[in-house]
Amino acid sequence: MTQSIDLDAESIVRFHADELLHRKAGAPAPIRPDTPIWQAIARNHHHNIELWDEEDQARRVDVPDSAIAACKRRIDRHNQQRNDAIEAIDEHFLASSPVLPTTDARLHSETLGALIDRLSILSLKLYHTDWQTRRPDVDADHVAISRARLERLREQHHDLTECLAALLRGCRDGSLHFKVYRQFKMYNDPRFNPCLAGIATAPTTACHPEGNTRQ
Repeated sequence: MTQSIDLDAESIVRFHADELLHRKAGAPAPIRPDTPIWQAIARNHHHNIELWDEEDQARRVDVPDSAIAACKRRIDRHNQQRNDAIEAIDEHFLASSPVLPTTDARLHSETLGALIDRLSILSLKLYHTDWQTRRPDVDADHVAISRARLERLREQHHDLTECLAALLRGCRDGSLHFKVYRQFKMYNDPRFNPCLAGIATAPTTACHPEGNTRQ
């Protein structure tokens, strides 16, 4: 049985939730297939979990600037590895798919890896927002706001899970297809980032913190 046949939306979202309970609450580690595509899914989720924690730490005002700078560098590394995992998910799925798209198959602009990444991030929002509803140190208004947000996040998570299931179905019956879209991140590569290469003739906005719009 191929890796792409083994993949289904419910198993992915269950893994996301169970891995969070394992990492945050000491629950048993989730069991998943030991295949390249599942390894990439796990890496993506791992780096999203680490990014969440680092982003919280980066907002602190009670630590030296050097601690924030180190945190920002860790964020950069995790974000690069998160994107690498997204591309790996797409590569492994397309390489293992036993079905070729039909001649009139519709191109899906969002890739499988991108959808799984969004669900990973939503699982983190669900986990942390649920915790906000149970905090003993906040008032009733905070709890009410958190509960309202939690319901909206659950709706979004359900909708996105259905979108993932539909994409998997479409790829398997040949009615949908997607391509691996390379991110070609430039800011981590000295060959393409003039600031890292020390090029004096860099574009005027390239090294300016308010002029960098690259994501």
